[in-house]
Amino acid sequence: MTVTANIDSSRPVATLINVFTVPPERQQELIDLLTQATETTMKHQPGFICANFHASRDGQRVINYAQWESEEHYWAMRADPGARVHMDQAATIATDVEPRLFTVVSHHPRP
Repeated sequence: MTVTANIDSSRPVATLINVFTVPPERQQELIDLLTQATETTMKHQPGFICANFHASRDGQRVINYAQWESEEHYWAMRADPGARVHMDQAATIATDVEPRLFTVVSHHPRP
């Protein structure tokens, strides 16, 4: 059974949706970097809940859907030098990076 993120609109978490644009031949390289960064650094940051990576079928995008306990936890991670190293590396692979914080306002799971 595949385990996926449990989206819950009743919890006031900070949801990061980060859209990376990449050359198709570098999509897997970026996913590998993000996965390694999550395992070694991000998931050990205070307030980290989860991270999920999505590869577009055309190879041109990677989506990072991550959740943090609060917006403050997210911004503290962004200021951490160890996390910054990984974000800077990702920016050298991607041709564009568009991080945005969201609030889950509605969730409609299958019954």
